[in-house]
Amino acid sequence: MVRAWLSRLSARLLKNDLIRRVVRNSAYLFSATGLSAGMGMLQGILAARLLGVYGFGLLGTITMFTSVVNKLASFRMNELVVKYVGQYTEEGRPERAAAVFKTASLVEILTSVFAYLVVFLAAPLAARIFAKDPAVTTWFQVYGLIVLANLMAESATGFLQIFDRFQWIAVLNVLQSLATLLIISGIFFYYEFLHPGGDAILPVILAYLVGKTLGALGLTGAALFEATRVWGRGWWRAPINSLRAQARELIGFGINTNLSATINLVNKDAEILWVSFFRGPLEAGYYKLALALANIVQMPVAPLPQATYPELAREVSRSRWDNMRAVLRQGSQMAGGYSVLTTTGLILFGTLLIRIVYGAEYLPAYPALIILLVGFLFANTFYWNRIALLALGQPGYPTRVNLIAAILKIGLAFMLIPRYGYLGSAALLSGYYVFSITLNVRKTIQILRRQPAQELPA
Repeated sequence: MVRAWLSRLSARLLKNDLIRRVVRNSAYLFSATGLSAGMGMLQGILAARLLGVYGFGLLGTITMFTSVVNKLASFRMNELVVKYVGQYTEEGRPERAAAVFKTASLVEILTSVFAYLVVFLAAPLAARIFAKDPAVTTWFQVYGLIVLANLMAESATGFLQIFDRFQWIAVLNVLQSLATLLIISGIFFYYEFLHPGGDAILPVILAYLVGKTLGALGLTGAALFEATRVWGRGWWRAPINSLRAQARELIGFGINTNLSATINLVNKDAEILWVSFFRGPLEAGYYKLALALANIVQMPVAPLPQATYPELAREVSRSRWDNMRAVLRQGSQMAGGYSVLTTTGLILFGTLLIRIVYGAEYLPAYPALIILLVGFLFANTFYWNRIALLALGQPGYPTRVNLIAAILKIGLAFMLIPRYGYLGSAALLSGYYVFSITLNVRKTIQILRRQPAQELPA
């Protein structure tokens, strides 16, 4: 019965050419995401067993701190590049498209350098208040080098998306994960069999640093190569002042996406840091595992926003509203159906999975996993809630929603996390997803209802 239902659903979804294109591009990314997630889970298992709960939590604290600082300085240039390079390409203005990519890349390079300086200077404070150990300051500074490797990775990713080079992104993601897995496997073998009892956390940090650096540099090289193919060798000479008339719009878009990313630091991107701050690395270790397992639900859905956003941006520029409605509706059907099945499996077999794969010491992560699955199920089903508003020219609305959610979440965090620890943090994250996504979906529906209906192309 389930197989027949899935067959009917897929046949109905793939009637539309736009849906088929989204699914094809998602398939590239999903294939990579599936392989990368499998390798990521395996390297996570090796790291968890090698480091123990406390060390695993400390690893998560260090990597999360760098990620948070990087996002604080980020303008989400991939979204700006997709929106405006795509728009000017559709309008037949390649010089302006090249100028947008050039400007985005330069701004990202400057913000990346600034972000690393912040990581380096703030590392002593971070070691003291999050890791509860000033001796690990150098570890924060070493891992922070990943920010410099990502000099223009966001702009490069957006460029490859808009020109349908999803397979390149997929291959580079797999190579990055493979490199990290191989290095961590070597570290695991050394400390388990040749030098048991040694402190392995710094080698593991270096393994993550090397793998992510290879991926970031690969994205940058691929985008520069493709830009030369599309616009010619002199594309980087495109004058930035050709964007003067659109400067206010571009700056406003960049500021809104930066504000949204900054607010998300509170809402969902700094979860492990909140737990580390209030309760220490041990509970951060439990919570890091719960988040990793909950992310299994998001594995095949995670590429959908990346593959869908360029298509939505194109359809809005062409005023093809029914195509957009179809993508949103049918995308939710695909993502929601998968998410329900996976969530059920994790609820039924989560404790067995943790006990066998990670060890009994990690079993306290299971209650947090159950709480997180509520929010992740909601987020998966309406994965398009933010990108739809960006495509519709409403970047400010999700930013305002996130700001309201952040104010509520900060207030509740000081009340709940000190008392309930990582379980309170899990409840706050799920609540954030339900609250913010409901408002974003409601706004998208209101805008689309005002647009005329058209016949969908075959």
